[in-house]
Amino acid sequence: MDLEEIRKIVELMEEQGLSLFHLEKEDFNLKLKKGTDVEAIREALGGLAIAPAAPVAVPGAPVAPAAEDGEAPIESGEVIESPMVGTLYRKPTPEADEFVKVGDRISEGQTLCIIEAMKVMNEIKAEVSGTISEICVEDASPVQYGDVLFRVT
Repeated sequence: MDLEEIRKIVELMEEQGLSLFHLEKEDFNLKLKKGTDVEAIREALGGLAIAPAAPVAVPGAPVAPAAEDGEAPIESGEVIESPMVGTLYRKPTPEADEFVKVGDRISEGQTLCIIEAMKVMNEIKAEVSGTISEICVEDASPVQYGDVLFRVT
């Protein structure tokens, strides 16, 4: 991999708002991070107790119902996470219907969405069966490895 290819990857990270890129081949390993390295901070702080961050309201995001007696709400169901960095598409083509909607019954192996990464369209398939209870990402949104895409009950 030459310097020009690395520059293109950095430009892609900027365009998509990504903070981490990791590429590993047989004899090659490239890891690019931007911003604060949370793992390094955790190691530096060691065993210090850290208070949880206050929740932040995101426009357009579903609001969780308040729990009774001051308890935190418990999110139920299994999550389907992004296996890669890229742009998520909830439809096979711009004119088509979405692969799945909230309330749809899904089965293992069913295509849920597509993630475009480096001009390659990757179908994301369900690893569990159940009912889609929440869709956590908007169509044509950038996603990172580990982002929650769907919640299944």
